[in-house]
Amino acid sequence: MRGFRHFRTARALVCAAAAAALAACTAQGIAERPGGSDAIARPLLQTSYGPMLGTREGNGSVMVFKGVRYAASTEGRRFQTALAPQPWNTPADASEYGNDCPQIPGGDVPLFASWSNDRPDSEDCLFLNVWTRGLNDGGKRPIMVWLHGGGYVTGSGSALGYDGTRLAQRGDVVIVTINHRLSAFGYLYLAELTDDPKYADSGNIGSLDIQRALEWVRDNAAAIGGDPDNVTIFGESGGAAKVSTMMAMEGARALFHKAIAQSGSMSLAGFTPRVGTAIATDLLHTGGMTPADIDRLATMPIEEFVPMMMRSRSRGAYFRPVVDGRSLTRQPFTPDAAPTSRDVPLLVGTNRTEMRLQAGLSGENWNLGWEQLPEKLKPFLGADVDPAPIIAGMRAAHPDADASEVFFQAATYRNYRGTAITQAERKSAQGGAPVWMYRLDWETPVDGGKWKTPHALDIGFVFDNVARSTSMTGSGPGQDRLAELMSEAWIAFARTGNPNTAALPDWPIYDARTRATMIFDVPPHVVNDPDGAERELLSQLPEGRGL
Repeated sequence: MRGFRHFRTARALVCAAAAAALAACTAQGIAERPGGSDAIARPLLQTSYGPMLGTREGNGSVMVFKGVRYAASTEGRRFQTALAPQPWNTPADASEYGNDCPQIPGGDVPLFASWSNDRPDSEDCLFLNVWTRGLNDGGKRPIMVWLHGGGYVTGSGSALGYDGTRLAQRGDVVIVTINHRLSAFGYLYLAELTDDPKYADSGNIGSLDIQRALEWVRDNAAAIGGDPDNVTIFGESGGAAKVSTMMAMEGARALFHKAIAQSGSMSLAGFTPRVGTAIATDLLHTGGMTPADIDRLATMPIEEFVPMMMRSRSRGAYFRPVVDGRSLTRQPFTPDAAPTSRDVPLLVGTNRTEMRLQAGLSGENWNLGWEQLPEKLKPFLGADVDPAPIIAGMRAAHPDADASEVFFQAATYRNYRGTAITQAERKSAQGGAPVWMYRLDWETPVDGGKWKTPHALDIGFVFDNVARSTSMTGSGPGQDRLAELMSEAWIAFARTGNPNTAALPDWPIYDARTRATMIFDVPPHVVNDPDGAERELLSQLPEGRGL
């Protein structure tokens, strides 16, 4: 889900005086701002392509580099794999986030207001952001690379909720967030519509952008004070789906060592070439074009291309990686876990009432009657499924719930919880690296508490960014305590592959026998098979629908 479509601001111009100030650069990568030795020092990062002049946050303890180019502009190379950028010698300013990748407009979600940080859309958008406490100091810090949410169609690594200052400061880890190509710009499968080799990878170039960003992390790990042999990829919603996809990409396998999937296991499979071809054909048809016009589609201004996507049957929102036999040779977790990532530990989980966000925004599902419930549940159960026994089973599992609560619980299980359990089961059955399962149960007080534990609530806690997330979390000692618990567990997992900390009760490895699950609340506790009744009831249905 897109959610936060950032407020529009013009990208800051590079300060002309910055280069002059770099004459005092030291071997440790520190440059003084103009004004003499008493001025606050700006850090200088020597990347594999050129130097970047950053800023300091966290009372000066965290060095920050925003808008760092990891690949060349894709302008003029739409639907093609990214190229390395031209190297540069003059230090580039890294105090502002880079452009967002082109995408459909997002809706206004008040819960996400605290995270808004809009950037201009451009096909020159392959940038990443770094937060670190050391440069070239041999620190060998764990590196945590965040893959943003928004499905495969919206979002960026620039949302304020993803600010890595506090996580880097708390755990002495390196945080990296990235932008990559989205929707048809990143996932339009053209390989069966043209023999032109430059479009051979078009169905997965967004994922290949992520792979290229991970290559940048590997190549620059020492420069950013990190360990290239201890990289964790983590993400929420669509970002978690991308984590699962990367776990099946052979070209990315050596680039990360641990994985965290937050509320995004709903995408256990990508598209087949048949589905990808149908979407691409429909997009061409929407524009009055045929496969002979692909070059024309590749050069259409984005101001025309994006509205055309929105007029197509996909509405610009129905894209995901394609199992093309090239960069993605099999489904990530269908019918089992990809052997490529057998030795990658996985931390996976969801929020207890995810769908109160997506299915609650319109307001129409808050006061359902029991007579309305069967029709409301059909999109989540399947057209051929009789909802009556499902409703009866859910009422037995939640005897105090009204019709709306049953709706939200069933929809959450079908869209999120059930597929997280399936992913954990398949990873556990694979052997090799362990799996840990969690569920966030803490309820936000925002808007009188009606949202309970909605989709994306975990982000502010994982990044220890409650102060940047008040529209979602509110503020108070409970929020601060939960942020401490979750961020420390994520840091521990990134450091060792095990999320246990001194502040948590013992957190056992997940398996299909005990189904041990850490319940994040204040206080936290472990429950075996906390979704047992729903799991037994709903797991008999066809695999939950993907988003």
